Amino acid sequence: MMVKTAGLATALAVALAAMVVVAPQASGGRTGVVQSVAAEVPAAVKKKGVLVVAADATYAPNEFIASNGKTVVGMDPDLANALGGAMGLKMKIVNATFDTIIPGLQSHKYDLGMSSFTDTKARQKVVDFVTYFSAGTSFYVPAEGGQAITSLGDLCGQTVAVERGTTQATDATTQSAACKKAGKKAVTVSVYPDQNAANLALSSGRAQIGMADSPVAAYIVKQSKGRFKLSGKPYGTAPYGIAIPKGTGLDKPILDALKALMKNGSYKSILSTWGIEQGAISNPKINGAIS
Repeated sequence: MMVKTAGLATALAVALAAMVVVAPQASGGRTGVVQSVAAEVPAAVKKKGVLVVAADATYAPNEFIASNGKTVVGMDPDLANALGGAMGLKMKIVNATFDTIIPGLQSHKYDLGMSSFTDTKARQKVVDFVTYFSAGTSFYVPAEGGQAITSLGDLCGQTVAVERGTTQATDATTQSAACKKAGKKAVTVSVYPDQNAANLALSSGRAQIGMADSPVAAYIVKQSKGRFKLSGKPYGTAPYGIAIPKGTGLDKPILDALKALMKNGSYKSILSTWGIEQGAISNPKINGAIS
């Protein structure tokens, strides 16, 4: 979509930034303690009583800021609170820039990272994961005059808006090298600190293509009220993982808490609240990365 005037660009930017406060009624409150799971929680964690959970709250419907301007809501916060309830712990959800979360886990600033992390072998070198969801990457473009993008190969010569530290940033950068090797124009990879900024780059014409996890891209398109559209089908389906600092002993109780939520129906209820039940899994694992 070509932006014809500065006034329109500003109005559109405000509209797209505001879309992250649209939320259904959350259903993921604390659940009852599962005694067998609570017994697995390390003594030091029990004594602490509260886990600090980091999320980049610009990735609706998975995690974003509520209409009060401060509370982090979405699928991940709901699931975090339910997991805490099963373990007999409280969860403190904090907003953090995506690429600072894993370093924050390594330094023990945070106890968990629940921010739509794809579980990868590379990330497993510094943190552990418990898988809990399945998602791919989707392309989205301006609804009027947007490019037809069906694969990474279609990005050659295009400007792509992505969030820093994401799988999409890596994929677009890797594809740029592949384009040049094939004698085609490189991809201009515009990296932004959060997803809202990437969306605004697309709406203002500074980028032709946006990339995000499939449930997030679908939500962005829905909330854009006709300004964006999805292009092609999702690729690279892989598991999300709850990121856990190594050596804390939390991986097993979190895995078993998740299994308990799956058994009692809370897990699917949370996903259904946010309209992303298609990403449900049935066999969570510790460090279940495909690649």
